[in-house]
Amino acid sequence: MAPSPWTAHTRRYREIADVLARHGLSQVLERAGFARFIPRGRSAADGKGAPGAPIGGPVHVRLALEELGPTFMKLGQILSTRPDLVPEAYQLELAKLQDAAPPVPAEAILGVVREELGEDALTAFTEFDDAPLASASIGQVHGARLADGTKVVVKVRKPGAVERIREDLEILRNVAATASRAWPVLEDYNVVGLVAEFSRTLTKELDYLEEGRNAERFAANFAGDTRYRFPRVFWHTTTSRVLTLEFMEGIKVNDVTALDAAGIDRRALADHAAGALAQMIFEDGFFHADPHPGNMFVEPDGRISIIDFGMVGEINDDLRGQLGHLLIALARKDARRLARALESMSLGGPVTDRARLAADVAEFIQLYDGVDLADVNVARLAQKLLGVVRNHRLLMPAEAAIVIKMMVMAEGLGRVLDPGFRLSRVLEPHVRRLLLEQYSPAAIVRGLKAAGLTALDLAADVPDLIDSLNRVLESGGFEVHLRAAELEPLVARAERIGNKVLAGVIAAAFIRGVGEVVASDRRWQGLREPLVRTGMAALGGLGGYFAVTALSRRRRPRRLLPRGPLSL
Repeated sequence: MAPSPWTAHTRRYREIADVLARHGLSQVLERAGFARFIPRGRSAADGKGAPGAPIGGPVHVRLALEELGPTFMKLGQILSTRPDLVPEAYQLELAKLQDAAPPVPAEAILGVVREELGEDALTAFTEFDDAPLASASIGQVHGARLADGTKVVVKVRKPGAVERIREDLEILRNVAATASRAWPVLEDYNVVGLVAEFSRTLTKELDYLEEGRNAERFAANFAGDTRYRFPRVFWHTTTSRVLTLEFMEGIKVNDVTALDAAGIDRRALADHAAGALAQMIFEDGFFHADPHPGNMFVEPDGRISIIDFGMVGEINDDLRGQLGHLLIALARKDARRLARALESMSLGGPVTDRARLAADVAEFIQLYDGVDLADVNVARLAQKLLGVVRNHRLLMPAEAAIVIKMMVMAEGLGRVLDPGFRLSRVLEPHVRRLLLEQYSPAAIVRGLKAAGLTALDLAADVPDLIDSLNRVLESGGFEVHLRAAELEPLVARAERIGNKVLAGVIAAAFIRGVGEVVASDRRWQGLREPLVRTGMAALGGLGGYFAVTALSRRRRPRRLLPRGPLSL
């Protein structure tokens, strides 16, 4: 008989319960079914390590996650990038987990290098520093040098990290399932699905081969752009547990004093840093999901070096389209369209109160109504919008939430470097390009193809529907008499309606596209009349085609069905 999920890891459950109880998180324990594991005599009053901080508040949540180790620290880091799920106070506190992991002894790291590379560190490298440069929740980074003198960093996965992470992930899955049944609000946020997604993300991050491939993909995406640099991967000393990268030197991107001393143009730097994120999101569809200042350095010549590629995200065409609708609604200050975009993007259930959502979105629009978007504080605006998302329990795709968080971080960094920085000015050309793509002829054709595929899917279901109908009829449920002469007018009318609907779809798509483009970009204002004339000419030709095809159908014999009644 298989052990209960609660008894398989009893010791770890008790450790987790003890830590959470000491930090005043008793309600979480009770809701999640942990109460049985709380040591007797333990209470929330035993909270420690945060003088002046309210027990159970953001500081204690961070301290508890630090005590619980790599899995929970990584969970906190990821939650700090989910403003749709976590209030701002918790985001800010959880973001401090980035550099909080204590280092492990050098002997343990050298043992991993020996196991993975088949030789001692001082054989594989001519130099290897025992003191770590950085220590994260999963890995530890040491400086080293290759035989040809190249300076590198060696990222080594901490011993025992995988075993503990696998155990903790199983515990999180059990807790999510139990808590969702007992706490309905968690079901609205699909906590079980979120934990499954977190498990996949963390499992990928354990494989340093994957991180090496990510680094090379970023380098390829920015090839030829001299404003940015990504580290070279040295594959002969890289495995799933050891990653060797080119050493990147420079000033931390938010160290204003050092940047000024080096003569770096901070205004240009702010634009370049935000431009890199915009390219990742809107052009490449492959982005760095952890772009905090510790992962960006400025070299003496002003180039931005970007490191740490364990957490990445991808944006598919569907999500690009959804983001496009969201940004277009924001740009047009269209409350109805924005509410619809938020609801369509949500992965949760349907909105329970659409009227209240529309009212909240309209109130949000008023915050920047009458203000030029180029002067809007994107960070403040995003936080307000995400407050609406949380209040209505809308569950955004992880990638979309991280993209919004990245925009907030980019605006914050930009204003540190240049008080006059406006992220909206950097995003404007990308949003314009996205808008043009949304309503280009190619996009319209893709939409029509998708509609055709939907019709084919429906046609594929027809045999099953007929089979089901046949079973009903065989049971003697009812009898219907139809005459072929009665069906023929209906068929002909359906064909005519289908043609009109198709023409209407194409016309609406074109007219809407022209309207959106002209309204959003002043440079297209002068082309308004030529575009409309071209569109009307195309629609005229389309109408002529339908007239000819309709005439040819009238000339064909109309006896499509045999005469006489059809008994069903």
